Amino acid sequence: MERQLDAYCEHLRSERQVSPHTLSAYRRDLEKVLAWCQKQNIGSWAALDIQRLRSLVARLHQQGQSSRSLARLLSAVRGLYHYLNREGLCDHDPATGLAPPKGERRLPKTLDTDRALQLLEGAVEDDFLARRDQAILELFYSSGLRLSELTGLNLDQLDLADGMVQVLGKGSKTRLLPVGRKAREALELWLPLRALTNPADDAVFVSQQGRRLGPRAIQVRVKAAGERELGQNLHPHMLRHSFASHLLESSQDLRAVQELLGHSDIKTTQIYTHLDFQHLATVYDSAHPRAKRIKGDES
Repeated sequence: MERQLDAYCEHLRSERQVSPHTLSAYRRDLEKVLAWCQKQNIGSWAALDIQRLRSLVARLHQQGQSSRSLARLLSAVRGLYHYLNREGLCDHDPATGLAPPKGERRLPKTLDTDRALQLLEGAVEDDFLARRDQAILELFYSSGLRLSELTGLNLDQLDLADGMVQVLGKGSKTRLLPVGRKAREALELWLPLRALTNPADDAVFVSQQGRRLGPRAIQVRVKAAGERELGQNLHPHMLRHSFASHLLESSQDLRAVQELLGHSDIKTTQIYTHLDFQHLATVYDSAHPRAKRIKGDES
């Protein structure tokens, strides 16, 4: 078995020309499998079956191996058996259909409500950059947009009179989102300044030269706002996470927040909270701390 493992690693080095780092990682993983086989009195790679490989994966998981590490180990095993099958040394792959245990998903970092208000309610200079950046921050937090959705946003997708924005999300799926009063006010102050640049297209957010802002430019501006107002690192997705978290805390309406975020699977939405949500409640207007979209509040 060691000789065949050596031959496979040489194949990776000379024929596949993998990096030394990748080769070293694969070899370490496969040597774990080899050591397991030796302890289990498995005398050949052909004798290793899915049940015994599953037992190894379970043992390593119990010992603290992460899901990502185990996925890499299984990938190494599949590569080895692809080689052994090609060389006529084996006729099966024990890793087929075998997946690593699911790792725990970390809760995304968010701003608490007070920190979000601290970010958004500071004094805003009446100039191009300040008005634009304020509108970006407000729209991220008001509507939970992804970075790609905000950078791709065009004027015809905004309906400030009704407080709505239509975005193009993952999988080219569109969804209609509410825009809170504070975000509408920020956009109304920004759009006249935008028009002065003679924009190259219908992008909502442009540079001083009239060009659509790209993802990196927006990330830089959001980061600068976080450092200036909060003294911490801030990125666009943290504002999306904060939107979701604060709305869930107030409304306990997981399904509605799933729709607002554009998640195809509600399990994705559930990472935003550790609470059990048992019933639906009224959502955006009554829950979001900066929404207040009801007509009686417009005065």
